[in-house]
Amino acid sequence: MRVTAPGTPLLSVRDLSVSFRTEAGLVRAVRSVSYDVAPGEVLGIVGESGSGKSVSSLAVMNLLPGHAEVTGSARLNGQELIGQSDDALSAVRGSRIAMVFQDPLSALTPVYTVGDQIAEAILVHETVSRGEAMRRAVDLLHTVGIPNAAQRATAFPHEFSGGMRQRVMIAMAIANRPSLIIADEPTTALDVTIQAQILDVLQTARRMTGAAIVLITHDLGVIAGIADRVSVMYAGTIVETGSVDDVFYRPRMPYTLGLLGSIPRADAGERQPLTPIEGTPPSLINLPTGCPFVPRCPMAQDICRREEPGLLPIAGREPADTQRAACHFKDDIEQRQLTSRDIFPAPLPSSDAVRSVPREQRQQMLVVQDLVKSYPQMKGAVLRRKVGEVRAVDGVSFDIREGETLGLVGESGCGKTTTIMEILNLGRPASGHIAVLGHDTARMSGAEKFGIRRDLQVVFQDPMASLDPRLPIGEILAEPLRAHGVAPERVSARVRELLTLVGLRAEHVNRYPAAFSGGQRQRIGIARALALEPKILVLDEPVSALDVSVRAGVINLLERLRDQLGLSYLFVAHDLAVVRHIGNRVAVMYLGRIIESGDVDEVFDRPAHPYTQALLSAIPLPDPHKERARVRIVLKGDLPSPANPPSGCRFRTRCQKFANELTEPQRQRCIDESPALLPRTGSPDHLDACHWATAVEVL
Repeated sequence: MRVTAPGTPLLSVRDLSVSFRTEAGLVRAVRSVSYDVAPGEVLGIVGESGSGKSVSSLAVMNLLPGHAEVTGSARLNGQELIGQSDDALSAVRGSRIAMVFQDPLSALTPVYTVGDQIAEAILVHETVSRGEAMRRAVDLLHTVGIPNAAQRATAFPHEFSGGMRQRVMIAMAIANRPSLIIADEPTTALDVTIQAQILDVLQTARRMTGAAIVLITHDLGVIAGIADRVSVMYAGTIVETGSVDDVFYRPRMPYTLGLLGSIPRADAGERQPLTPIEGTPPSLINLPTGCPFVPRCPMAQDICRREEPGLLPIAGREPADTQRAACHFKDDIEQRQLTSRDIFPAPLPSSDAVRSVPREQRQQMLVVQDLVKSYPQMKGAVLRRKVGEVRAVDGVSFDIREGETLGLVGESGCGKTTTIMEILNLGRPASGHIAVLGHDTARMSGAEKFGIRRDLQVVFQDPMASLDPRLPIGEILAEPLRAHGVAPERVSARVRELLTLVGLRAEHVNRYPAAFSGGQRQRIGIARALALEPKILVLDEPVSALDVSVRAGVINLLERLRDQLGLSYLFVAHDLAVVRHIGNRVAVMYLGRIIESGDVDEVFDRPAHPYTQALLSAIPLPDPHKERARVRIVLKGDLPSPANPPSGCRFRTRCQKFANELTEPQRQRCIDESPALLPRTGSPDHLDACHWATAVEVL
């Protein structure tokens, strides 16, 4: 094993470039990237999708397809990795450098147990018996926080949740105590509580092995809490780099400023419009001369179009300062101390006339009372019989008033989507009551349902999957208008009005969905939902699949449309920072029930239920100082099965208060008695379902 000499980098990447030859031309995916990683250091690499983050790290590992053209240098402890044969690198990968992939289900072999796969990683690089390798595999599973490690080692990947599979990947990565771990979006698509667990496991792995980490992510809050240094990538190259404090508090590249200004803050009570970066990243085929950020940069001038700036130090800083930025005007930004709002002016807050009326005086747009939705558990191949039921939604109640946004939040599997599908179905619930604009869905005729659907529309999570790829967007927007009998001469004009309303160009009516970016496709989905001038929009994770810069524009659009058109939103999300920004009220779900609800600021500032406190403490904040000072409440384990929920309080099996603070009689009450959703914090509008609730600040 090679040892890094004091003061020398563990990994040194110089002028790394990656190109792919395609029918459309040469794709320059990575362009002259250089960086160092010191022993034990965490380097964060951030940027929008397509910026080259993952490709650059796959090139270091020599995991790119054979047609990739890779040039430059990547030295690990002085050993060159670029250009080496796969056989030569096989001795390095897994032992001295390891990778945690974004999708653990694809990275794990489905036909072998997780214990066998971890043991194999050990046997390939060390001369030990299979029994010893399996014992170490069990120890590693225990280290990364998997309960009953000996038993779970015999399970297959599909028997684990997404968070558990990611823990298995981390256990495999640290099996041979590597000196460098590359983690490629390790928390993407995970719930915020599971994300906190994975980051905690990564920190444990770092302490246990002393490894340096290259963390690739689009979440700047994650970087603020774990990284020592950060590199921002755009159009295949690094455009700013430095210590995490310098880049977050003194960014000097307009793109970095835009990224930071576009993030909703869960700890910000005063809501201001976000600062989106308009436009899309450039095509990496035949990049124009000059700075690739020019089409999206409000500061761009002629020199920016002629010359691409180098990654250079900031003038006037101390010689030891390592912050560098690729911008012709970085020194001007430094001298004038410009912020994201100075460079990317945010839209003015829209009028709030509807919500200036007291809530109790506004019309109830949607009422859900004691809603229950269960699914039978069947057994038998020939003679099927019911052996139980899964209560996906178990007594949910809430209402939404005119001009109001209710955020429905919780972990995956808590019942959010089932709740909204029951609402959108406009049918008779198995139990409970749903009223849309005063109409009881259990008593609606077919004609009444058809009429109500004009006023109740939905925007789905994946805009590409919800738009018909065979139709131009003009036809997509015209379809609901024609279905509801809008006069033909009015349809064309209304389609153009809708495109203008959501910030798209009316002349694009004949383009197909594939010709638009993700953010533009989501705007098309919103336009379609608004076609019939509805009063209520159900928004199912509408921004979760979008880059942070694009997401800001869609959030601003939703806020403007709500206030301009007097809409009411049921906003389903797992991103609590977005809910804090756009919501007026919030309802937190756990295992089919609402366990806390109320005004969004009251719930976020002083959550009362231990589960809400854990959710909020897990939200990464894009503020390094705050992140370092915070104490996280890391939940243990995954959600219990809704087919067999715990008795009494359903949260007690993961509740830190139950485990560490309550007396035995208090615990017994949690075991025996299910808490009701009641006001306990002094505010009649702030409800929680906990016997021993205490409102505290966690953000």
